[in-house]
Amino acid sequence: MVKSKVLVVGGTGYIGKRIVKASLAAGHTTYVLQRSEIGLDIDKLQMLLSFKEQGARLVEASFSDHRSLVEAVKEVDVVICTMSGVHFRSHNILLQLKLVEAIKEAGNIKRFFPSEFGMDPALMGDAIEPGRVTFDEKMEVRKAIEEAQIPYTYISANCFAGYFVGNLSQLGTLVPPKHKVCLYGDGNVKVVYMDEDDVATYTIKSIDDPRTMNKTVYLRPPENIMTQRELIAKWEKLKGTQLDKISISQQDFLSSMKEMDYAGQVGVGHFYHIFYEGCLTNFEIGQNAEEASALYPEVCYTRMDEYLKRFLN
Repeated sequence: MVKSKVLVVGGTGYIGKRIVKASLAAGHTTYVLQRSEIGLDIDKLQMLLSFKEQGARLVEASFSDHRSLVEAVKEVDVVICTMSGVHFRSHNILLQLKLVEAIKEAGNIKRFFPSEFGMDPALMGDAIEPGRVTFDEKMEVRKAIEEAQIPYTYISANCFAGYFVGNLSQLGTLVPPKHKVCLYGDGNVKVVYMDEDDVATYTIKSIDDPRTMNKTVYLRPPENIMTQRELIAKWEKLKGTQLDKISISQQDFLSSMKEMDYAGQVGVGHFYHIFYEGCLTNFEIGQNAEEASALYPEVCYTRMDEYLKRFLN
């Protein structure tokens, strides 16, 4: 089977750079969008040039120039968008509507992967403010995709290890606590943790797979489904120490939002749904969905005890 040509939009970002790497490793002709607005951002430019050295092709276009987007899309078979949707970095979800219009006009795309890669927004209709904006906007993009009859796959990648594992799921830090750790409630709600490189691998695996056409693909490898307490226990075993555990009630956790800025409030809302409501695991995968590790058992995904070893002295 001929491998699809892939365009990555947002290729210099946190997930995007991993998608580019995985696409190249899998032998796809890989294009990376070079936005005209890059200006003096030397870090992004150097990353783009490094992609070029690795075999990627750079294609210049702008979201303010519809024709340039259409021409970029015409170069490929598959478009993967990884533009940021988190408020503490940048929040560009609705900018994808311009990409949807370009894909619609080009008419050649076999599959579009919009920027999702987190919780499934279709299941977050009761999400609290202000964090629900993320899900509402992703659903707006989905609506545009489906109304335009663009073939799609939605990737639900759950909790990125970089933001949820090294810190034992603590807010406001990315490294393990030294003495005490906060538990959300009793700490016994099941969560799904994913190494970001594995997110990219599973995504690229699915682009030419007819089983994932017009479906949501959940990344739920069984050994990475665990509670916060179980994650903490893995770290304590590796480190050979015990942390003092402080339980935070649901009410106290939600009350903490009052003292935070907008981005912090969004984050607290998302943590609430994950660690108190169990929104990543409190449902069965339905008929219009697949589970990635079941589809691709050959992928040796990173277990979280292995991931945590990088934080040992």
